[in-house]
Amino acid sequence: MSEHNQYQAPQSRVDAGATTQYGEVKIFGVSGRLGRVRYLAYLVGIPFLVIMLASLVSFLTGMAGGEAGAAIGAIIVLVAYVFVLVFSIMVAIQRCHDFNASGWLSILTLVPLVSLIFMIIPGTDGENRFGHQPPPNTWGAIVLALILPLIAILGILAAIAIPAYQGYVDRAKELNQQQYEQQR
Repeated sequence: MSEHNQYQAPQSRVDAGATTQYGEVKIFGVSGRLGRVRYLAYLVGIPFLVIMLASLVSFLTGMAGGEAGAAIGAIIVLVAYVFVLVFSIMVAIQRCHDFNASGWLSILTLVPLVSLIFMIIPGTDGENRFGHQPPPNTWGAIVLALILPLIAILGILAAIAIPAYQGYVDRAKELNQQQYEQQR
């Protein structure tokens, strides 16, 4: 009889030839591919940072320069919004490349609610005509992508909870007033 144990784990390397090549992530370019999570993360994170920074600089120039500073601040915010629009289209082009479509399809992101399609359509596995598949998502990209849904959920909860709490406070004040009048 042989010394072979039939319950032993296999010793061969089955996946030795299966190496996956990943493309390079280019945030400020139109070539390459971008997955759904990174698309959402970049679509939320970068514009948020740019607009917050532009608003801060605009506020500071407005405070320091009077009317001229306010005009300069308005120009800064306008430039920031143009940058955000161009950046959003660039990221949408890369997202189109991920599901093997032409970058011209990214014009649909200018139509309200149609851009949600870009977050739903899965990318092609492996290499397509626009390059290698995007690398796996990092924790930073996942957290940044979850910020938008979290803000939406918190906004809905606040829209429900604040009026309910205000009603509760008003009823408590009325009840307290009634008890005070009864004690007199």
